[in-house]
Amino acid sequence: MTEPPSRRTPVEARVATRAEIPAAVEVLARAFYADPVWSWAFPDPERRLGQHRAVWELVAKAALSYESAWLTGDCAAVALWIPPEKPELRPEDEARLEGLLAELLGNGADRVLETFERFEAAHPAAEPHYYLSLLATDPDQRGRGLGIGLLATTLEQIDAEGAPAFLESSNPINTPRYEKLGFVRCGEFELAEDGPSVTQMWRESR
Repeated sequence: MTEPPSRRTPVEARVATRAEIPAAVEVLARAFYADPVWSWAFPDPERRLGQHRAVWELVAKAALSYESAWLTGDCAAVALWIPPEKPELRPEDEARLEGLLAELLGNGADRVLETFERFEAAHPAAEPHYYLSLLATDPDQRGRGLGIGLLATTLEQIDAEGAPAFLESSNPINTPRYEKLGFVRCGEFELAEDGPSVTQMWRESR
């Protein structure tokens, strides 16, 4: 997401249908192609887009199973929320992930697996909360405030339930934008070797 915080366009958010998951996955893959964390984890620029499609499809289908994969009306922005006390990946997808990464990356699979493990190890467990697994805007639609607008709209749903929310900012440029919506920095962790750092952010219910 790269929209200026001052341009928070109101958007109509809706839960994705199964038929819309391929379009949502395409937005995710294209949006995270140059992300500091996920371009580092998948370093081959020629294969990265296909690798992202395969991995993000697992996450998107898990959110779909919770009825918490949200889209703007034209599928230009996607938000995948994981409800309180639910796993980001379903057990069957967790079992598939290691083999999928080995198929996609060969020896490079270890870097991605360790990245996921560090995300999981650093995840707060003290209080049930909604977890923003992925938020993305179609690169061709950036600058319209759609991603931040979708996030704001879905946070209204979460506030109505009285629940807090948590996310990781994998790109420092986005951190101030999340702060505009009430998230505060609550931690940070480093990825392996020469990997970038990830900022953790928490938002109390309003």
